[in-house]
Amino acid sequence: MAQVKRVRRNVSGIILLDKPRGFTSNAALQKVRWLLNAEKAGHTGSLDPLATGVLPLCFGEATKFSQYLLDADKAYETVMQLGVTTTTADAEGEVLERKPVAVTREQLEALLPRFRGDIQQVPPMYSALKRDGQPLYKLARAGEVVEREPRSVSIARLELLALEGDQARLAVACSKGTYIRTLVEDLGQLLGCGAHVAELRRTQAGPFDLSRTVALETLEQLHAEGGTEALDAFLQPVDCGLEHWPLLQLSEHSAYYWLHGQPVRAPEAPKYGMVRVQDHNGRFIGIGEVSEDGRIAPRRLIRSE
Repeated sequence: MAQVKRVRRNVSGIILLDKPRGFTSNAALQKVRWLLNAEKAGHTGSLDPLATGVLPLCFGEATKFSQYLLDADKAYETVMQLGVTTTTADAEGEVLERKPVAVTREQLEALLPRFRGDIQQVPPMYSALKRDGQPLYKLARAGEVVEREPRSVSIARLELLALEGDQARLAVACSKGTYIRTLVEDLGQLLGCGAHVAELRRTQAGPFDLSRTVALETLEQLHAEGGTEALDAFLQPVDCGLEHWPLLQLSEHSAYYWLHGQPVRAPEAPKYGMVRVQDHNGRFIGIGEVSEDGRIAPRRLIRSE
């Protein structure tokens, strides 16, 4: 008997998931996509399986703007296990070496300024970065180590929250592409005892913090009680990740031409930069960029309902 293909729903918006430990970002996305029965989905950058916390999941038209959330700054809290180095620089790797720990709060805090601001960071071998089409973590699992070019990242905040025995808790606010595992490993090396990430929690991604997230267990329970549509209440607006951008409202005439790919003029437009655009009814219709002649050029458009 032929299997009946599931008809996916055309839903759009962003669900802010508090990713549970043990899930890859893609596994979490596919689970929520199944619960929501969404036709199109994408996430906004990977969190390690060990990590928990803020993971914006984009559905439908929101996937067009996921890159802007991917590029956004992030914030984390991490538990740094001193005295133990691992193959992956986190608790999921095999132990490479153990050393005694005699680190004081003053010693650790004295090192933190070295890592604040713009720094160079060598990505870890256990990462999703690719070399000749192969993710580095696959090469690492095969026992290969390849040279990685240092990358520029920026750390706006690096603060020691607590030091208890051989564990330190750090707060980090950083640019995209910053590896907390590498930061912790580098600190451990300077301290002379080594270190790895024992826990990692993303507390903020762009404009979103933990207060706006929902647990996977909550979504599963709602689905069991009320079906797929019960999850729609957690879908936030398509443009909620761009709330810090200027918002322009076009007239009916201008919106028509803009939605057909033509730059238009708009009152109160900024002199430069990216903007969110609404039509005359207040419906979000896409994002644009202010060109040199002062017109708003369409960059990504929302499909008409």
